[in-house]
Amino acid sequence: MVQREMQSRYAGSTLGALWAYIQPLLTVAVYFLVFDVVFAMRLGSDAPVQRMGTYLVVGALPWLAFSDGVSRGAASIIEAANVLQKNALSPTLFVLRSILASWLAFMPIMVVMAALYVFLTGHWQTLWVLPVLLVIQLGLMYVSAHILALFTAATRDTTQILGFALGIGIYLSPVLFPLSLFPVQWQWVLFINPMSSLVLAYQQVMLEGLVPSGYLWCIMAVWLIALTLVLNALKANSHDELVDWL
Repeated sequence: MVQREMQSRYAGSTLGALWAYIQPLLTVAVYFLVFDVVFAMRLGSDAPVQRMGTYLVVGALPWLAFSDGVSRGAASIIEAANVLQKNALSPTLFVLRSILASWLAFMPIMVVMAALYVFLTGHWQTLWVLPVLLVIQLGLMYVSAHILALFTAATRDTTQILGFALGIGIYLSPVLFPLSLFPVQWQWVLFINPMSSLVLAYQQVMLEGLVPSGYLWCIMAVWLIALTLVLNALKANSHDELVDWL
C-alpha cells in the first residue's frame, strides 16, 4: 500500500517517486543558499551555531516531514471513503499508508543530513540519539494525523484550518530562530507546537553534540501520551458514525 501510495503521488511524471526526495532537498538547498550564501546571515553568540543557513536546515527538514505527513494523513480517510464504505477495513491502515509514504521520503534525507553534520562538526558521540528522535517523530506524526483525519471526516473545515495552522506553525517553533531570541516570558508559547521540543532535540544533537535535556524528553512524552489518549477517545466515539460521515 505504501509503495503504491508513493507511485500514485507522482504518476505521469518522468522522475516518478524521485520527486519525493528532490522536493525537500531543493527546499533546504534554497534555505541554505539564501540565508548562508546570498545574505551571509549570522546568529548571535547565544545560538548553537553562527551560520543561519546551517541552523535552518536542521529544524526545517523535520518540520517539512511533519507538515507533509500530517497534511496527507489528515486527508487519508476521506480519500479512502469508497473503500471504507464497501469493506470492513480499519481506517488506521490508510492513515499509516500516508504517514509511512511521507516518512520514507524524508527519513533518508534526514539520515544523510545527520551524517553530513557529524562529519562537519565532529559530534559523533550523540548520533545514537537520532534513531530515537526519528521514531518519536513518526509516532507524533501518526497520532496527530489520525486525530485530524477523524476531524476531517466529521467536518471538511478541518482541512482549511490545518492549512493555516501548518502555515504559522513554523513561526511558533525554533525552526527559523534560536529559542534564546524569543522573549523568556513567552517561550512557553512555542511548546504549544508539538514539534518544538523535537526541533530543539535535533538541534542539540546535530549542532551541539549534546544529548537532549530532560525537560525536552518530558515534553515529547507528554505530547505523545496526551495525543494518544485523545485519539483513543475519538476512535471509540466515532466508530459507529465514521461511515455515515464519509
